[in-house]
Amino acid sequence: MTIASDVKTCLASLKSAQASLEQFALGTQNQQAKNLFTNAAQQTQSIVQQVESRVQQLENEEPQYKGF
Repeated sequence: MTIASDVKTCLASLKSAQASLEQFALGTQNQQAKNLFTNAAQQTQSIVQQVESRVQQLENEEPQYKGF
Protein backbone atom coordinates (compact mmCIF):
# COMPACT_ATOMS: atom_id res chain seq x y z
CA MET A 1 0.00 0.00 0.00
CA THR A 2 1.08 3.54 -0.64
CA ILE A 3 1.10 6.27 1.94
CA ALA A 4 -1.80 7.97 0.15
CA SER A 5 -3.98 4.86 0.32
CA ASP A 6 -3.02 4.33 3.98
CA VAL A 7 -4.00 7.91 4.81
CA LYS A 8 -7.30 7.52 2.95
CA THR A 9 -8.02 4.29 4.82
CA CYS A 10 -7.28 6.06 8.08
CA LEU A 11 -9.63 8.89 7.06
CA ALA A 12 -12.45 6.43 6.37
CA SER A 13 -11.91 4.83 9.78
CA LEU A 14 -11.98 8.22 11.49
CA LYS A 15 -15.25 9.11 9.76
CA SER A 16 -16.72 5.80 10.87
CA ALA A 17 -15.60 6.39 14.45
CA GLN A 18 -17.09 9.88 14.38
CA ALA A 19 -20.43 8.54 13.15
CA SER A 20 -20.42 5.91 15.90
CA LEU A 21 -19.74 8.54 18.56
CA GLU A 22 -22.61 10.66 17.23
CA GLN A 23 -24.92 7.63 17.33
CA PHE A 24 -23.87 6.87 20.91
CA ALA A 25 -24.62 10.47 21.88
CA LEU A 26 -28.07 10.23 20.35
CA GLY A 27 -28.75 6.85 21.90
CA THR A 28 -28.06 7.62 25.53
CA GLN A 29 -30.24 9.30 28.11
CA ASN A 30 -27.31 9.90 30.45
CA GLN A 31 -26.38 13.57 30.03
CA GLN A 32 -22.79 13.05 31.14
CA ALA A 33 -22.30 10.27 28.59
CA LYS A 34 -24.07 12.34 25.92
CA ASN A 35 -21.64 15.22 26.57
CA LEU A 36 -18.66 12.88 26.48
CA PHE A 37 -19.69 11.33 23.15
CA THR A 38 -20.55 14.71 21.65
CA ASN A 39 -17.19 16.18 22.65
CA ALA A 40 -15.35 13.15 21.32
CA ALA A 41 -17.26 13.41 18.01
CA GLN A 42 -16.35 17.09 17.74
CA GLN A 43 -12.68 16.35 18.40
CA THR A 44 -12.80 13.58 15.82
CA GLN A 45 -14.34 16.00 13.31
CA SER A 46 -11.41 18.35 13.83
CA ILE A 47 -8.98 15.50 13.16
CA VAL A 48 -10.98 14.43 10.09
CA GLN A 49 -10.65 17.94 8.68
CA GLN A 50 -6.89 17.92 9.23
CA VAL A 51 -6.49 14.52 7.60
CA GLU A 52 -8.71 15.58 4.67
CA SER A 53 -6.38 18.53 4.21
CA ARG A 54 -3.43 16.15 4.12
CA VAL A 55 -5.19 13.94 1.56
CA GLN A 56 -5.76 16.99 -0.62
CA GLN A 57 -2.10 17.88 -0.29
CA LEU A 58 -1.04 14.35 -1.23
CA GLU A 59 -3.32 14.38 -4.27
CA ASN A 60 -1.93 17.73 -5.40
CA GLU A 61 1.65 16.52 -5.00
CA GLU A 62 1.01 13.13 -6.58
CA PRO A 63 -1.92 13.34 -9.04
CA GLN A 64 -1.90 9.57 -9.61
CA TYR A 65 -3.38 9.14 -6.10
CA LYS A 66 -6.58 11.05 -6.90
CA GLY A 67 -9.66 8.93 -6.52
CA PHE A 68 -7.98 6.05 -4.68
